[in-house]
Amino acid sequence: MSNKPLVLSRRRFLQAGAALGSAVLLPGMMDSAWAAGSDAPEQNTVKVGFIPLTDCASVVMASVKGFDKKYGISIVPSKEASWAAVRDKMVSGELDAAHVLYGLVYGLELGIAGKQQAMANLMTLNNNGQAISLSMELAKQGVTDGESLKKKVISQAPGSFTFAHTFPTGTHAMWLYFWLAQAGINPFTDVRTVVVPPPQMVMNMRIGNMQGFCVGEPWNQRAISNGIGFTAATSQSIWPDHPEKILGTRREWVEQNPNTARALVAAILDASRWIDASDDNRRETANVLAGRAYLNTKAEYLTGRMLGQYDNGMGKTWQDNHAMQFFRDGEVTFPWLSDGMWFLTQHRRWGLLDHDPDYLAVAKRINRIDIYQQAAAAVGNVSLPSSPMRTSTLMDGSTWNGGHPAAYAASFAIKREGE
Repeated sequence: MSNKPLVLSRRRFLQAGAALGSAVLLPGMMDSAWAAGSDAPEQNTVKVGFIPLTDCASVVMASVKGFDKKYGISIVPSKEASWAAVRDKMVSGELDAAHVLYGLVYGLELGIAGKQQAMANLMTLNNNGQAISLSMELAKQGVTDGESLKKKVISQAPGSFTFAHTFPTGTHAMWLYFWLAQAGINPFTDVRTVVVPPPQMVMNMRIGNMQGFCVGEPWNQRAISNGIGFTAATSQSIWPDHPEKILGTRREWVEQNPNTARALVAAILDASRWIDASDDNRRETANVLAGRAYLNTKAEYLTGRMLGQYDNGMGKTWQDNHAMQFFRDGEVTFPWLSDGMWFLTQHRRWGLLDHDPDYLAVAKRINRIDIYQQAAAAVGNVSLPSSPMRTSTLMDGSTWNGGHPAAYAASFAIKREGE
């Protein structure tokens, strides 16, 4: 199906909804979305959780730059210590919404990331910008990439090497597993994997608790700057323009606060477009995020990779064509159904699911394209695709477009049976 952009204005909202298909729209939504006096936010204040990572940028800047006030709400960013904390506070209602791992929300929906909870993905917050870091101790032993890592791993007893990710069903686990498997390393039998909160990654590598990790920025750059590790792979080298963090919440909250949900997405859409508008805006964003209230680090750890300027810590530098992006004319932020379905295929591949779910039905339940459409109309001049599916090519040469998900999940040579 074509992904040709459709520029959405408020007046063309109905036609755009039809282009995406009635299956992804709420019954009656188009009749009342813009009824006079009916679209005021139900909540004036919206508490949004975030983990101190570069890709929380659009949530923070929506508040700092006042985009939230434009839509009648006040976003209160809430700094959290771990993804488990984000999960628990989101489920309990202590947080209205959160900057959250894509796979965490899908895992909650299916009861494999905690107690089952009906969830919602309101928009994608960013593409790209994560990495797999290996220790300088491995580098001293000649390990520089997946191929050399495999030689080192198979020369030792199974489980001799430890690698960390941030949450069992999250994005970083999936990038790490995919990369290891592509190198011929089974992440469940050849090595040991553990969960570590992002801000604790560098410290744990420093004291020798692990030989590698997959996490978001600025922690990969921090490992390089501290002389502890190097970047073995970026997540965009695994899947160029992959989905990463999303704006997640409970389905119940959306049903109770549909206008607030729309206003929240609209504010973050505006912030996303502003960040991507210029390098100067990205530098300003990096400076804001470096502050004590957010990442509490040096801006230099954020700025380079936000601008696509990469140094792997081993002498290689490059301008990355698929660095972290926040808007790209709405292509980044749209909640593609195929993106959510891909994470389900990897949950199945790695035994987190013991059967094939109804992939498309799950994605349609979670990804609230209806709310996103309304927000895009409120913002104006945001492009929408003609299909909620997109086509991507991953590092193993496989093409993913949302078609035949069960066969795709079963197609990998290295996988794990359900527990």
